Amino acid sequence: ALDEIARAWSAGSGRSVRLTYGSSGNFRRQIAEGAPFEVFLSADESYILALAKEGRLADEGALYAIGRLALFAPAGSPVDPALGLAGVAALARAGRIGKFAIANPAHAPYGRAAREALESAGAWKPLEGRLVLGENASQAAQFAASGNAAAGLLAYSLVFTPAVSGRGRFALVPESAHAPLRQRMALVKGAGQDARDFYRYLQGPAAREVFTRHGFALPGP
Repeated sequence: ALDEIARAWSAGSGRSVRLTYGSSGNFRRQIAEGAPFEVFLSADESYILALAKEGRLADEGALYAIGRLALFAPAGSPVDPALGLAGVAALARAGRIGKFAIANPAHAPYGRAAREALESAGAWKPLEGRLVLGENASQAAQFAASGNAAAGLLAYSLVFTPAVSGRGRFALVPESAHAPLRQRMALVKGAGQDARDFYRYLQGPAAREVFTRHGFALPGP
């Protein structure tokens, strides 16, 4: 979604934006240590709020999306996403899942939500020794889509990317299975004018339409 939004902003403004992807927790640490980012989009708003309290950001920023999890299984997998996480738990207890991919819960918000969802379904314990942890949500999606894992819990937005789309089946995980993935963004203190203009664009109708099309729920009116 962000690639598409950045291309549209650049085409309309004649200016460029350089995007860097990774886990929100790692970026939170890097910005606290003075890394030269100008805008921070976090999949967990708590990292933004913490940085704001530490005086690293211009303010507490704005919610830009509510994330969702999807259960994805590549072609040929024994996992049927239509059966949900209860089906995953049953297969795991039967020893029929070799590996299962999620982002690392230690620093990736989608990984933390994945753990919560697996725990709520009774699937965490049977899968614990079979988990393949991605450094971030994108790497977890790569593990699942490539067939290196029997299934995975992915960011729903990544199901629509070329690397994943058409490579298997998926089903949305109920929102009640994990704490809300409230995604917040903010300007880093000292951000330049280009960053400020891009930040405003991210909150406008053109960007919101892209977020919606890529599977995000939107906050606000």
